[in-house]
Amino acid sequence: MDKAVILAGGMGTRMRKHDGVADLTEDQTHVASTGVKAMIPIDRPFLDYVLTVLADAGYSHVCLVIGPDHENVRDYYNDQAPPKRISIKYAVQAKPLGTANAVAAAESFVAGDHFLAINSDNHYPLDAVRALREIDGPGLAGFERRALIEKSNIPADRVLRFAAAEIDDAGHLHRVIEKPTEQQLAAIGDVVYLSMNCWRFTPNIFDACRKIPPSTRGEYEVTDAAQYCIDHLGEQFQVIKSSSPVLDLSSRQDVAPVTKLLAGTQVSF
Repeated sequence: MDKAVILAGGMGTRMRKHDGVADLTEDQTHVASTGVKAMIPIDRPFLDYVLTVLADAGYSHVCLVIGPDHENVRDYYNDQAPPKRISIKYAVQAKPLGTANAVAAAESFVAGDHFLAINSDNHYPLDAVRALREIDGPGLAGFERRALIEKSNIPADRVLRFAAAEIDDAGHLHRVIEKPTEQQLAAIGDVVYLSMNCWRFTPNIFDACRKIPPSTRGEYEVTDAAQYCIDHLGEQFQVIKSSSPVLDLSSRQDVAPVTKLLAGTQVSF
């Protein structure tokens, strides 16, 4: 399993928003105004660090799902020397209709194989993306809540709002609980694993993406598609538990701490 799909076509609403606090360079401010979070320059575009982790984990074919007005992503990688360890393809999400809609745009790239699906504004740990390559079927990386608070750049109040994974005794995903209540978290137990959209999918996910209705936000959510695979297609998602940090580049205030945490990281893909 050596294919990865990176969802890079969102609107970046939070990144576009001027908060009056974040101290960005002129180049960072310009890119932030476009909403293309993956291209925020941290010496190199943030996406370069994401691609490096994938290459280190053994992925060799990557599809960037971009919006129709995100030619700057395509232009940047087309203008560079060809990558040595991965190949980069593109799929266009015609309208920003949610994460499941973005995954569906990569169906021809996937061509019937299993694949990794991740966000473009998260820097995932090597252990998690490598482990998802090594299992036999579908899976989800679950990130331990306390570890995210202690080790990542993500403020605790934001972490506490993340979707929680409800895991059965066999280590399989029962469901992902969006915006869990205190009662739901208490039912899970003292150790809570969170979903940050780091999935291993089979081609069944594309049927699921076509079957699910839009959410209350009017978008097609990849968590709903995964749940469809569990409930209707009999798939069992193994949860890969990780206590490693995930870096999150959602808003302008994230740029400085992410820059600090990535300092000295070598880019090679």
